[in-house]
Amino acid sequence: MATNLALDDSLIIEAQKVGHHKTKKEAVTNALKEYITRRKQMKIINLFGTIEFDKSYDYKKARQK
Repeated sequence: MATNLALDDSLIIEAQKVGHHKTKKEAVTNALKEYITRRKQMKIINLFGTIEFDKSYDYKKARQK
């Protein structure tokens, strides 16, 4: 899918240098992957302290199956 975007060239060049990317496409693709991963991690972090766990659950026993 061809997409035309007006991106800040200095940011793309810096991303290529920092990430050792050969092409602009590679730099943008990796940046998007990292962005998505980070957002998913933040959703998980926001769940800390909001889920109640069964203290009697034996997780070691469940692993042996």
